[in-house]
Amino acid sequence: MLQPENDSPEALSEPARQALDRGDYGRCQQLLAPLLEQHPASTPLGGQLRLMLATAQMGQGNSAAAAATCRSLRVCRDAGLRAQAKELQEVLDAPALERPREWSMTLPSLAEVQPLEGQAQALARRRRRPIAPPPPAPPTGPTTAPWGFALVALALLLITALLGGCVDLETSLRFTAPGRLQISQSSQSSTGSPLPWQRQLAADLQGSAWKQRQNHGELQLRAPALPARQALDLLAASVKQGAALAAVDLPDPDFALIERNWLLGVRQRFHCSLDLRGLQPLPGLQLSLSLEPLPQRAVRRAEPLPVQVKRSSQGNSSALVWRLQPGSMNQLDFTCWRWSRLGVGALLIGLLLALVALLQRLKLAAGFGPPQLPA
Repeated sequence: MLQPENDSPEALSEPARQALDRGDYGRCQQLLAPLLEQHPASTPLGGQLRLMLATAQMGQGNSAAAAATCRSLRVCRDAGLRAQAKELQEVLDAPALERPREWSMTLPSLAEVQPLEGQAQALARRRRRPIAPPPPAPPTGPTTAPWGFALVALALLLITALLGGCVDLETSLRFTAPGRLQISQSSQSSTGSPLPWQRQLAADLQGSAWKQRQNHGELQLRAPALPARQALDLLAASVKQGAALAAVDLPDPDFALIERNWLLGVRQRFHCSLDLRGLQPLPGLQLSLSLEPLPQRAVRRAEPLPVQVKRSSQGNSSALVWRLQPGSMNQLDFTCWRWSRLGVGALLIGLLLALVALLQRLKLAAGFGPPQLPA
């Protein structure tokens, strides 16, 4: 009776991994060829297989093919595999530095070596001659630093940082009703054209609750009004998705909204904690959180940057903007009341009825008697 095959990812790649460990790089590439067709580079297993292929290509001395394989992993959804492929590609693309001749020792070939008999005769003849002083050692100087390569690498890093950080990302939380939130996000590229990060984020959010709108370099995401817990979970998922696409390792964000209904209104307590210490400040990178409607006096804590009043075209100042600072721990707490129109109206009607009853009682006490029809 045949045993079922084990189709787990480890079992599929184990023969190729064993061939790679033995140094059989050609056999490793043959075993990886059918697996690479079945698993694209965007999947985690496809990324692991292509890292093994790049190692085998390096073992055969084919650095160009290994660098091309590493570049194909830019679309991988696993941030760790993308980082490994990027580091390996930087090593492969680095130019080879010339080694000074005095740093190495060259051994003569066996054909050029004189036989021992001839060396013994030459040594005997030298003993008869006066010993001459040894020649002076060749002059050596300090090693010249590779400034050209350092300047090129620095320029590439600056270009990458500028192109990757030129984006203004604003997240808006709108409290439409007690217990419900509406979330919207807007990312604006300063280059005027969509960034690869924006395209990938829009593709990953297809089929979710977000409604998308792309206008050149501006990507707008809007979700319908949802229950508070569901809306905050959707916001946390979008933050983690954006961090993964940017290859930034960030802890999970913490959003909490506590509400207590007192009939006349709802008392809300909101807490937001975003640990951005793993995100280095980049030129042109702006992150902000907009809260509306919310008065400024409701804010209890805002670190490290304070909140600012957001002025609209109608002059309404009930919205606040909180700028997030990369490289720091960002925390925001506020407490406010959301008054219920139905509850407040019922209270006013009850007070008016009590006032009418009081006035009627005072009239009877003054001797006017109950109201009568005219004679």
